[in-house]
Amino acid sequence: MAFKNVKEKPGEELSQTDMYLKTLSLHIIKDIYKTESDKAARAKLSYQDYLHRLIEAEVLSRIDRSINRRIQIAGFPVIKRLEEFDFSYQPQLDEKMIRELFTLEFLNQKKNVLLLGPPGVGKTHLAISLGIKAAQMRKRIMFYSAEQLTKMLASSEVSGNLVKLLEILSRLDLIIIDELGYLELTQKTARLFFQLIAKRYEKGSVIITSNKSFEEWGQIFQDEVVASAILDRLLHHSYPFFIQGKSFRMKNFNKN
Repeated sequence: MAFKNVKEKPGEELSQTDMYLKTLSLHIIKDIYKTESDKAARAKLSYQDYLHRLIEAEVLSRIDRSINRRIQIAGFPVIKRLEEFDFSYQPQLDEKMIRELFTLEFLNQKKNVLLLGPPGVGKTHLAISLGIKAAQMRKRIMFYSAEQLTKMLASSEVSGNLVKLLEILSRLDLIIIDELGYLELTQKTARLFFQLIAKRYEKGSVIITSNKSFEEWGQIFQDEVVASAILDRLLHHSYPFFIQGKSFRMKNFNKN
């Protein structure tokens, strides 16, 4: 049966339809159903096809809102996407392997991604881009600077909420830890960092960016044993990348 555009009487029937849609929180359908009815009549769509178009628009809108909400909750400092990354400026970086990471299979395998290199080579850009991609696939993500994360862990220990916080963090699909190594950790925060990594071991993925080589991590944690234990768990299932290219910031500076 083709769809017929039947004009509703002004007043009660029309406002009642809007009221029902508002009550059900079908806001997109409420906004478009009259326009879509005109389109359906012109295209001679069936009632079923018309209904399908309304429901599809509502579902897609809710998915978009869900993704945007996940991105907002994740705490990204900026929005970066892989399409904006200039691989030609970092020719030593394995572009094929980086692009394979964006299938997010590493999340299913509970593997980690370690991005090491000097400042400005795009480590944080790639980490955020992977996080945005994960959010688009409706994964649970959080982004922290290493300083922010260790302060949060230390504060929760003082307040007696460390176990609860570690449990919450262990259930995330992905944690991104940025700028590990820019500030040395205390023995206390190094121990708390180890507890987090141990809690997530083989349960969820971690992305870490650092300006320090693995050989220098003993300096970061002020304890070779703790550093070794952390690396042992991170590297067991991981994709390590050593980016030794030029700084993107200097590239942009030289243009000015």
